[in-house]
Amino acid sequence: MVQERIKVGDMLPDFTLKDHHGKELHITELKGKKVLLSFHPLAWTGVCTKQMKSLEDNVEQFKKLNTVALGLSVDAVPSKHAWAKKELNLRETRLLSDFWPHGGVARKLGIFRDTDGFSERANIIVDEEQKVAFVKVYDVPQLPNINEIIEFLEK
Repeated sequence: MVQERIKVGDMLPDFTLKDHHGKELHITELKGKKVLLSFHPLAWTGVCTKQMKSLEDNVEQFKKLNTVALGLSVDAVPSKHAWAKKELNLRETRLLSDFWPHGGVARKLGIFRDTDGFSERANIIVDEEQKVAFVKVYDVPQLPNINEIIEFLEK
């Protein structure tokens, strides 16, 4: 059964995932803040690296906009940890592992690509009450425009 894609106005389903340090994040911990869920297909790839670096490069802007940006993919915690340390030089951005059940959160949101075994490249923004305010799915090779996200958050 294919899950219908999440859309503006829907409530974000509850979930808990581990970040690249192995620390659990329960999404409801972030109520009261806007949340950018930035899905990337796979760690260690060029466009995904640029996408996650753009989150880190804009941490201060996100803070001003009461927003927490999270990077999500199906990669396992050890892989995400090594990637964050060696490639991304992350200081504040958390990368969440949607590894097990494989792509479980992406499936709940209707953005898992069964034929590929990974999520769509997508940005989903939820408001302070965790209601979906923005959904955009990109072609896998396309780098999302971070300015588009910031401009949306500024409205």
